[in-house]
Amino acid sequence: MSGKRYTDEFKIEAVRQVTEKGYSIAEVADRLGTTTHSLYAWIKKYDPKSSQAASAQIDQAKELARLKNELQRVTEERDILKKGRGVLRKPVQMRYAFIKDNQQFWSVRRMCSALEVHRSGFYAWLKQPLSATAKRSEQLSGLIKQFWLESGGVYGYRKIFCDLRDVGESCGINRVHRLMQREGLKSQRGYRKPRYSKGFQPIVQSNTLDRQFNPTEPNQAWVTDFTYIRTHEGWLFLAVVIDLFSRLVVGWSMKPMMTTALVLDALLMAIWRRSPTNKVLVHSDQGSQYTSYEWQDLLKQHGLESSMSRRGNCHDNAVAESFFQLLKRERVKRKIYSTRAEARSDIFEYIEMFYNVKRRHGANNQQSPKDFETFHEMKLACV
Repeated sequence: MSGKRYTDEFKIEAVRQVTEKGYSIAEVADRLGTTTHSLYAWIKKYDPKSSQAASAQIDQAKELARLKNELQRVTEERDILKKGRGVLRKPVQMRYAFIKDNQQFWSVRRMCSALEVHRSGFYAWLKQPLSATAKRSEQLSGLIKQFWLESGGVYGYRKIFCDLRDVGESCGINRVHRLMQREGLKSQRGYRKPRYSKGFQPIVQSNTLDRQFNPTEPNQAWVTDFTYIRTHEGWLFLAVVIDLFSRLVVGWSMKPMMTTALVLDALLMAIWRRSPTNKVLVHSDQGSQYTSYEWQDLLKQHGLESSMSRRGNCHDNAVAESFFQLLKRERVKRKIYSTRAEARSDIFEYIEMFYNVKRRHGANNQQSPKDFETFHEMKLACV
């Protein structure tokens, strides 16, 4: 098929069939339906042994390190501003005091930048002795904290003011309020029942497919679903898109997390490989990934129609369930995968090198999905 496009995930696994599994370039290109020229280009780009790939990996590592540093900087500044929002508009001395109290959490340079003060001024402030007012405030703060703790953390500034007056301390009630605010001391107040957010309303479509699993032409109806593969490294999730006409797996994606991106990438691969010109019916279950706005938007962008199984009815998507049963029975349950990469490579080999091009299927008169579609094209050409 001309104009066919492939995802990076597909290309990497195709390269591994040559570099790790020992298949010839011509054999892999023939089974995958691509050209040897494209496969050579993929090997040059994605094979870790090539200098270009090594250079790309170094650049990628540098960029990743830069992004990590940037993320750390942004995160620290966010946390500093979140904790220090009470002193952001206060006098410089109060900001200096905040920096001094939080040196064990963040660097002085980062806090000075976030709070818009100079480091030289902060270090000069550290060398200056406390003024009489500052010493008096520290003394009162210690008494205030003691009375607040003795109350079990329930007293406010009015009651604390009365306690200070009873022990002979003379200060204004507003000063007590300011000092308690600076120390983060509050009175015990009533509480409200927490309010829960309902989130977005899921988009559920009707069961348009209605178990019509045998269309007469390719690209009339696709079914999609995902499953999980156990490895010693953790779960590997596999999403597939299957053309009901020939049972050909036209799209797939494998990721370590069960996210909406998993099913989107599988559908995107199917669109790139098949380039349908008519409206295709895409059938799925009512999982959160398929009822998301991202999934529905992708369908609309490419002129695809959505169909969904009834809630809790796995038989409405029996073809996808049957494929997963075959995959696990014929390949996954016969292997023990140490890593996700090992499982990914083995599942790619099963789908693209065996199931699509060689495995005989009962629904195809004992022909492989690829041979069944080729035979159908030949019949149309003879008519």
